[in-house]
Amino acid sequence: MLVGMLWFDDGPEPLPAKVARAAAYYRDKYSEQPTLCLVNPVDLNGTPPAVEGVALEADPYVPRGHLLIGVAEA
Repeated sequence: MLVGMLWFDDGPEPLPAKVARAAAYYRDKYSEQPTLCLVNPVDLNGTPPAVEGVALEADPYVPRGHLLIGVAEA
């Protein structure tokens, strides 16, 4: 991912709900469907590999409670 949106959400909802909310905001703001979401490995623990067409990947450089969401490189 070359460009993405950093999303902070430390609420009690499960990670799939947070990703879905961030993806909806991304679609509204950028008029493009996100395809990749980078998440801290601790936050990713036990989550499905994709949510609403957005692939989830662990990245230790993403702070806990944050999502880096955007379009994957071709």
